[in-house]
Amino acid sequence: MLAGVLAVSFGAQAQPPTTPAELRQHALAATCAACHGTDGHAPAGSAIPRLAGRPAPWLIEQMQAFKSGAREATVMHQIARGYDAAQIEQLAAFFVAQRP
Repeated sequence: MLAGVLAVSFGAQAQPPTTPAELRQHALAATCAACHGTDGHAPAGSAIPRLAGRPAPWLIEQMQAFKSGAREATVMHQIARGYDAAQIEQLAAFFVAQRP
């Protein structure tokens, strides 16, 4: 199962994760892939925003706003509640490293 999740999370990247920290980061990012794409590029023409290459502070702020309910959403407020602060920072680090 983890191998499948990781394959989705780094499918478009040149280098697969090798350290335990990278594996955790990629596994977290894989949970975003269904809507935001494996590398943070949502499908063309979609209302779902691109995450790839966005500044980490912006990504963290958006996730915190979803988590607190300050930003309205259809499902993101429920999803964001499932992440702690460290996981949100790991997600931001993953997406900031992706090419826009």
